[in-house]
Amino acid sequence: MSGLRSNEGPLAALIRQQRRRHADGLRLAALSAAIVGAGSVLLLGLSGWFLTGAAIAGVAGLAAAQAFNVLLPSAGIRLLAILRTAFRYLERLSSHAAALKALAAIRPTLYASLAVAPPAQALALSRGEASARLVQDVDAVETRLIRLSAPWGAGAAVAAGLAMAAPAGWASALVVALAVAATVLGVRALAARLTARTGPAIQRAAGDLKDALAAYAAAAPELRVYGVQDRAAAEIAGKGARLDALKREAVAAGGWLIALQGAILGLAVAGVLAFAHDAATPLAAMAGLACAMALEGLVGVGKAFEQEAGADAAAERLDAVLGHEPEPARMSASTICPNLTFGELTLEPGSRLVLTGPSGCGKTTVLERLLGLRTLDAAHPGECRDPDGMAGGMTPRRDEVLQSSASLRGPGLRRDERLRCGGQDIEALSPHTLRAAFAHAPQDAAMIAGTVRANLALAGVHPDEALWDALADAALEARVRALPQGLDTWIGENGERLSGGERRRLSLARALLRDAPWLLLDEPTEGLDAAAEALVVARLDARLKRTGQGLVLVSHRPAPRALCDRELPIAPPAAIG
Repeated sequence: MSGLRSNEGPLAALIRQQRRRHADGLRLAALSAAIVGAGSVLLLGLSGWFLTGAAIAGVAGLAAAQAFNVLLPSAGIRLLAILRTAFRYLERLSSHAAALKALAAIRPTLYASLAVAPPAQALALSRGEASARLVQDVDAVETRLIRLSAPWGAGAAVAAGLAMAAPAGWASALVVALAVAATVLGVRALAARLTARTGPAIQRAAGDLKDALAAYAAAAPELRVYGVQDRAAAEIAGKGARLDALKREAVAAGGWLIALQGAILGLAVAGVLAFAHDAATPLAAMAGLACAMALEGLVGVGKAFEQEAGADAAAERLDAVLGHEPEPARMSASTICPNLTFGELTLEPGSRLVLTGPSGCGKTTVLERLLGLRTLDAAHPGECRDPDGMAGGMTPRRDEVLQSSASLRGPGLRRDERLRCGGQDIEALSPHTLRAAFAHAPQDAAMIAGTVRANLALAGVHPDEALWDALADAALEARVRALPQGLDTWIGENGERLSGGERRRLSLARALLRDAPWLLLDEPTEGLDAAAEALVVARLDARLKRTGQGLVLVSHRPAPRALCDRELPIAPPAAIG
């Protein structure tokens, strides 16, 4: 089925793969960062030497001023300034380009892995949390990719700083080296202490806020009807305040890190100048300024230390999702799924079955198990519940559930009984195979924010003629043709510009477009008036006869149930001995 790709973690393996793929861009970024780091130190050090030397020559008199070579140092300063500007731009351009190209592969891989993850894991992610993984956590990884060039720039800056401090004396160069070590070790230790909690907490708090916003935005009409929008707003504000507080803590931590770096820099410059007292004044100035710029070159490394805890937490969460990869079906859906078995009842291809039973007894659960969206372990047996969700008098007795008023009514099925497809247990087949075997119109007709065409395209790429045929069979063709842009009309977030019945019929049309041997429909005519329901049922009957597609239906309404020639009651284990 699915599993971990390597012992080091799926994200690390994926990042390594992307680093190899975009190695040229990353090498260019590293080279550019090194030139910028060294150039910045050389520029400031040379400028200090030049200005100090020029000032001393001017004070010494006209002869000394005329003897001082102005052209070569000024040309060098100008060249270094141009190189620093050009290569800084090139470093940013190449590092961001490589990072964005890597993310273009990471996000689809993450989504594909989430789609084939075990249902207990994938369906446990809320909309806001899934969004946080796809956006916020991946952004944390992007920052880590962008900063791959920072050590090269820092190393070049340190090397240039040591080279320019050495002419002032070995002691000055030693001070620079000690200051670099103190900065790296001190900033790393302080960052670990200050950001170990806030970094991961910010990631979690942002996910909680997105989760709440998504949930309450979807329930906005109900919140207004029941007058509890203020309570929802207060909860969202509380989560936002929590996130703001954590961000303030992170900013404060960043401030302490900057203060530490500044303190070390000041002490180091003072030490360099103190040990350079025997050297020429221009050389001492060059050493002091080079020391300052070399330590300034470590800022990128310090920023990486500051973001390390948050990036590690993001990587850990992404590893939990990225540990799964699709397993292609080894046979076609029609070959691997010639028949379906529900307990003791076997359906041949083209059969039509309606699952019956009180609300809450597990009819939808059976469909979800067929699709691989729910495992047998997750289909916990329990009492049937009435439409209000309360256990009690709706639980049927064995004789009531299994009474056979029709010769084609199958034996009762517990929702935790084994289901088989082509003689194989459903749980033994890959999700890819199961989803190829079934077309599904769920009870909750979920729509993406887009056009009619975009929503139908979830079932695959089809010509317009096929789209209109499916809409006609779902009794929605006339409504869509009347829309301003027809198939290209925007239907809003979750199809909010359509009525509930229209969304349900659009979901049905999408399922009809899917070329699969079995059609699974969950309350396909709920919310439709009698005339619309009769039209949908008649056209669905004609389509099934034309295509030979099998049907597994869940419905409490007589009209769609009349489509089926087999009936299977669903009951909890307590109702079937």
